[in-house]
Amino acid sequence: MTTASYYASAKDQYASIGVDTEAALEILATIPISVHCWQGDDVGGFESDAGLTGGGILATGNYPGRARTIDELRRDLALVYSLVPGRHRLNLHASYLDHAGKTVDRDAIVEEHFQSWVAWARQLDIGLDFNPTFFSHPLANDGFTLSHPDKSIRQFWIEHGKRCRRIGAFFGRELGSTCVTNIWIPDGLKDTPADRLSPRERLTESLDAIFEEPIDPSHNLDAVECKLFGLGSESYVVGSHEFYLGYAIKNQLALCLDAGHFHPTESIADKLSSILLYVPRLLLHASRGVRWDSDHVILLNDELQAIAREVVVGKYLDRIHVGLDYFDASINRLAAWAIGVRNIQRALLIALLEPTEKLIRLELKADYTSRLALFESIKSLPFGAVWNYFCETRDAPTDDA
Repeated sequence: MTTASYYASAKDQYASIGVDTEAALEILATIPISVHCWQGDDVGGFESDAGLTGGGILATGNYPGRARTIDELRRDLALVYSLVPGRHRLNLHASYLDHAGKTVDRDAIVEEHFQSWVAWARQLDIGLDFNPTFFSHPLANDGFTLSHPDKSIRQFWIEHGKRCRRIGAFFGRELGSTCVTNIWIPDGLKDTPADRLSPRERLTESLDAIFEEPIDPSHNLDAVECKLFGLGSESYVVGSHEFYLGYAIKNQLALCLDAGHFHPTESIADKLSSILLYVPRLLLHASRGVRWDSDHVILLNDELQAIAREVVVGKYLDRIHVGLDYFDASINRLAAWAIGVRNIQRALLIALLEPTEKLIRLELKADYTSRLALFESIKSLPFGAVWNYFCETRDAPTDDA
């Protein structure tokens, strides 16, 4: 049987429970995934040949083939985009600037250092997202940046954040596609702090200064990213979930939830419907923490499917931006990219193929028995045939290829 004939059979099976597969595929094709640049070179960046200098960021493994130049990284990314169906985005970190051989510190970066990225993105017809780089720098070596007790150090990082917002707006303006600029900082302590309040007060002041300049939201959207703990900040994280949730609500910013930034047994799926009652947008970083925030390649597991279901069933697709955030150097890096993108797309497709209205009707009638039976029975429906058809009709490899 051909991919098309398998799909025709699956289409009929889904139609029998009231699901329109064609409509589901049309929606899936409109959902861009922001592919993270740092998977391709182990978060090294292009500021210097030294690469990472610490700061709680670590890629594990020694698989050969790490991208060493901007051109190598772009070629790798272009191949990855050819392996996944749909039109997607690239998520850049500030440390991936194209400085043309000149030393540029982070408080001095400007739009021209990313002009070649814009030209490349225009050729591929993709959008760009952005992240200030608040780690792997001499002024971040003691574990604090925007909450640092030294005002001059805080000012350095504030200036970096301001410039990154302008660069994000440059991306959005030049490419005609809104850029999401996301702030994550590594600030925290390995052991128990004596003062939990003051760093958070300083962080608030620093963020207020960064966001002070008004920027057209059609060009740039601001997001802030929380974390439970990380390597070197096991006992205290300044930018905790509660801190950034409150800050995002107060200032009506997008909140970034990284699936790997919480306790390994805690799913972020249940948080979405609560948070979106109070913040305008969410940025989702699809990642997988096994013990701490270990940034494993995402699997098509229960947690990923639960997150995707909440996005689809809650009708949040126009308020949620989906990206990836992991860096695995123990396997082929391009495969890690492609597997991850395809897995989040698969999870979204499974959600789009759910007979949600029928399930809700049963729930409203308190017929929880039938609801459970239907939830379980749809698990055996041939979503894989629909997925392969989606890939084939959009010039991407099917799973068996």
